[in-house]
Amino acid sequence: MKELSFAQHFTLIALNAQESTRLTNSKKVSLRCMAAAVILELYLDNGFSQVGDVLTCERGILENPSISLYQKAVLNIFFSKNETISGTLPQYLTRVVKMSKKQLKIVEDAFVANLKEENALEEIHALLSSDLEFVTAGIEMKEYRSNSESFTRVTESIRAEILEEGPVTDEAILMLWLLRESGSIYDLFSKEELKHVAERIYKLYNDSSLGKTVFPISIHNTVEYAVKNFLKMKKEIMTTPSGSGVAFVFPIIERSQSIFIDTEAYFANKEDRLNDVKDRLERNGHHIKVIREGDIPLIKIDNMLYEAVPHAKVYKFPVHGVRLLKYPLSL
Repeated sequence: MKELSFAQHFTLIALNAQESTRLTNSKKVSLRCMAAAVILELYLDNGFSQVGDVLTCERGILENPSISLYQKAVLNIFFSKNETISGTLPQYLTRVVKMSKKQLKIVEDAFVANLKEENALEEIHALLSSDLEFVTAGIEMKEYRSNSESFTRVTESIRAEILEEGPVTDEAILMLWLLRESGSIYDLFSKEELKHVAERIYKLYNDSSLGKTVFPISIHNTVEYAVKNFLKMKKEIMTTPSGSGVAFVFPIIERSQSIFIDTEAYFANKEDRLNDVKDRLERNGHHIKVIREGDIPLIKIDNMLYEAVPHAKVYKFPVHGVRLLKYPLSL
């Protein structure tokens, strides 16, 4: 597999575990951010001509053999019937909010085709298909799974650069903005780590011209975002004056966070219960690794971590099993 690009790295995070056959609200958010990632990738690669803060691009760029399929897909949407597009970086990024469902599907298909060709992405049975309610109803779903090695490499690199002291590259600043806007930031950082992330955002806003440009930008579509509540940050972070409108709370996007897997044994002990769940998921094609055993095991399913909490659902009689609760990649 060849080295993937900036936008492809973000897509490995944004599409991982997303439903592949339905345009869910959370996937719409990810696709808008993937389109924004293309603009940021071109910006990083000097794909625009720049005069002051204005970035300009000519349609002739589409004939460049180095332009990828996913870049062409996004640029075609931006060009529409125009020969030239221009604007500031914030103006380019906020345009993704107006993308139609049809345009978002074009973006998805282009990225997916490109990443499948690189063996960096595949479609598998969705984890949600193993939920008792879906099994009982006979509903099968598909989801994307990113290449494990590539996914781990990119997420560990981002976590290290953001959480460790030292300089932050432009790529990391833009990736951090994309993670914030897509809601994927919750998959990478724990609640405690997000306090440090918020501090980093504030420092980068003050110390980096690029940070000052992008962090005030919001591409949230409130129809697609299920903003139920906000992460509570340290008071001093929340009240630090910047006059920028920079959000130090991160929107929570509605995604499948809880899945109930029934077990064969009525009163299984913790070892049998875990083995039963592990075998069930492996039969459905999932990659399983037990990270921590005990009363509440921590298991890695494909690229994500879940706590397997013993649970029972009551119908006409109790059904025992475990509830898989998503756990941040903070190990």
